[in-house]
Amino acid sequence: MKHGKTEEIEEIEKNHHPLKKVIFILFSIILIVTSILLYSRYIGTSGLYIKEYKITNSNLPDSMHGLKIVHISDIHYGRITFEKELEELVKKVNLTKPDLIILSGDLIDQDTDLTGEMADQISSILKEMKATIGKYAIKGNHDYKFEQWDFILENSGFIDLDDTYDTIYKGSNDYILLSGISTNLHGKQKIEEKIASTEQYLEAITDEALKPKYKILVIHEPDYIDDINTDNFDLILAGHSHNGQVTLPVIGAVILPPGSKKYYKPHYKMGNTDLYISSGIGVSTVNFRLFNHPSFNLYRLTNK
Repeated sequence: MKHGKTEEIEEIEKNHHPLKKVIFILFSIILIVTSILLYSRYIGTSGLYIKEYKITNSNLPDSMHGLKIVHISDIHYGRITFEKELEELVKKVNLTKPDLIILSGDLIDQDTDLTGEMADQISSILKEMKATIGKYAIKGNHDYKFEQWDFILENSGFIDLDDTYDTIYKGSNDYILLSGISTNLHGKQKIEEKIASTEQYLEAITDEALKPKYKILVIHEPDYIDDINTDNFDLILAGHSHNGQVTLPVIGAVILPPGSKKYYKPHYKMGNTDLYISSGIGVSTVNFRLFNHPSFNLYRLTNK
């Protein structure tokens, strides 16, 4: 009798063994997924990295050799980026002592209920961001809805580069042409119309000696550069893609917004033109970052 009871218990344990295995697997999957979500939300979105690049181009005037450009993008203020994070950004940018600061769009998140007090706060913090030559910004697709955009730029010392250009001098008559294009996901204007003023300016200069030696274009959504002649520029700076806000090993970028499906990685070489895309500071759509911490780019321009 005792022997038979033991066999019965062993048979029951044998039948329950597959169930235990299934429960263990499910528990492990839930634990892994939960850990990834928590990491992506609270660790992946924290910290601030500086990605430094040396850009060498013989077209760069000698007077601009060693020029430092800070490129910031996609802050998405009001989502998970607030006063504290913006102040930390300003502090780190100032430590690099840049000559130029360029914001390539999406300063404010489209879901932010932007009050006058918040606009004052943003502009007062950004005002403390220092550049020896100047600070420039273009609208991203999230900035488009905010009437306070002009107020923030004016009161923070940024120059609005939307669909226009400026000339940058440093110690000589040789200069850099800096051109900007506003978001192409809103409005009726085509990108060809937005860049027309820059092209007309270049065409009007008949004396080669008076033409800009080096030309920079700032655009928010990088895929739209296929609609213009990129050969007209030595350097193109973009944002929007976040370099894939959520990326996975082998698979790569998982989340890519319209306007950055083709170009989304940190760097592309297009003939003699360099395209750099910032991974951004904040988040959009979902409050997660995976294998892609907040960062801004620091470029050191050289001609040899």
